Amino acid sequence: MKKMKGLVFSLIMSYSMAIGMEVYNIAYKMGYHMQVGGFSSMHNVVFLAALKEASYMGIIVFIISTLYGNRLGQHIASHICDQERDPAYFCMLIRQGATIAIMCPSMSLIASILFTIILAHQPLIQLPAIFVGTLMKNFPMAFFWNIFAVSPFTRTITKWLFTSK
Repeated sequence: MKKMKGLVFSLIMSYSMAIGMEVYNIAYKMGYHMQVGGFSSMHNVVFLAALKEASYMGIIVFIISTLYGNRLGQHIASHICDQERDPAYFCMLIRQGATIAIMCPSMSLIASILFTIILAHQPLIQLPAIFVGTLMKNFPMAFFWNIFAVSPFTRTITKWLFTSK
């Protein structure tokens, strides 16, 4: 049951992160951040495009987090937080932050290659600059989206699904 709970948690987390980041990136690409009202002037068309991209980006997030993202995040967190002495909530936040510090650069590199090099036909020589720009744009959103929205949502849904009624 514990493995099933972990799998469900990971899938919900992966797709929730992918959907949120795709909404952000598509709205950014469409220039909503430059309009009067900023992202508040966004239209519903953004959500359909985000759902399409999140359908496959969620799989990539899940694979990367399963292969190394979660483990590296936990490893980094274990050097900062002592589970025996530090408050559990503090340790959870440190683990989330460490995982974001691994996952955001990984996904920004994949997105840079996929969307800018392959699909937008930019020269490969520009990948370092494209990657840094993508990371600078995505990291603040990934951090706050994960800490304040996706993690609480995922924990709540997982608890609800696996609580005996």
